[in-house]
Amino acid sequence: MVMEDKQITILGAGLVGSLLSIFLAKKGYQVTIYERRPDMRKAGAIGGRSINLALSHRGLKALDAVGIKEKVQESCIPMPGRMIHDLEGNLDFQPYGKEGQFINSVSRGGLNELLVNEAEANGVKVEFEHRCTDVDLANASASFDNGTTVTADFLFGADGAFSALRSAMQKTDRFNYSQEYITAGYKELTMPPTANGDFALDPGALHIWPRGEYMLIALPNLDKSFTCTLFFPFEGPISFEALKTEADVTAFFNEKFKDAVPHLYNLEKEFFENPTSSLITVRCSPWVKGNTALIGDAAHAIVPFYGQGMNSGFEDCYVFNQLLEKHGDINEALLSEYQSLRIPDGNAIADLALYNFIEMRDKVADEGFILQKKIEKKLNQQYPDKWVPLYSMTTFSDFRYSEAHALGRKQQAIMDKVLEKPEIAQDWENLDLEEIVNLL
Repeated sequence: MVMEDKQITILGAGLVGSLLSIFLAKKGYQVTIYERRPDMRKAGAIGGRSINLALSHRGLKALDAVGIKEKVQESCIPMPGRMIHDLEGNLDFQPYGKEGQFINSVSRGGLNELLVNEAEANGVKVEFEHRCTDVDLANASASFDNGTTVTADFLFGADGAFSALRSAMQKTDRFNYSQEYITAGYKELTMPPTANGDFALDPGALHIWPRGEYMLIALPNLDKSFTCTLFFPFEGPISFEALKTEADVTAFFNEKFKDAVPHLYNLEKEFFENPTSSLITVRCSPWVKGNTALIGDAAHAIVPFYGQGMNSGFEDCYVFNQLLEKHGDINEALLSEYQSLRIPDGNAIADLALYNFIEMRDKVADEGFILQKKIEKKLNQQYPDKWVPLYSMTTFSDFRYSEAHALGRKQQAIMDKVLEKPEIAQDWENLDLEEIVNLL
């Protein structure tokens, strides 16, 4: 059977499902996507999901492989670092990497629309308002709430953290699955342009108000607004539950985020009207059962604190496409290699994302953390092939996530010892960098 005759079904027309469909259509497969939501190009913004995403090297590499990197970058705002806001409103800019390295603020809705349009331009058929209710793993067939059932040569689940395909897999023998919610949820708030139509904050940074157990962040949009996200405990003395009135919200924000308040024009209204969403980590294995496979959040949903959710899903697509070029077709050998490569990386980025929540809400304001970043920058400048900071390995490189995670742990153990040295805050510029690098 030639590829042109092979029918591929993809559940989910989100970011990963749409990109995967483009890769497969370019290889000659007949691809149909089934999406439970209405067509986002007609229905407006996607509700209940983060409006901004951070697009970085791994995602851009995948977009480049299907020829749309430049088109996507036209809608991106580069952010070369984080801008830390302390309680008094003082600012501290912390670069993410070397000169010229940056992550990109991009609209989830805008990117999703572009990918769906590109998919259709490559011959992909997209069926909206088809909610999958059941999957027959043995026959690679999916049933939908409108009564239709479709059977394909191969079925992908790109249908997110609550995947219908994964739900079917969970009912089978020897399928491992775990899900974990963190105690914090999130709420989107809007920082409109200023009265003269400009950005309220520096658009060349991801802004963070780190406050220990919680934080506020802000990412720039093309219309000169910022999308702010409050990551906040659900319950407890300082929590969504505890802020019961508009007066509570006003008083809290004036105390904890006072330099943001003048720009949050609809703070109280948005706080009570915008949804409060939870954050989940999903791990499972295997990702493949017969002629079905999981990809993206359906396989490895992660919390957003490393900005790698979309990027890791796009990298799944990129790796799958590389394996298609190696094996020539979707077969048992390809699928076995796909999951053996990607499951360890999915688990690694899940761990890194959970850790980065602690880093963003707490450590970025810590003097020891800031000192470590200075030392690591100097190490990287003098020994660029030997010492690459964990953030750079994860965000700006082709290191496998599992390799970055393992090397990052080793580097952190070394740095913990370095930071224990007496008078390190005063003497750090006199450290023997070669000695440190040789400990790796």
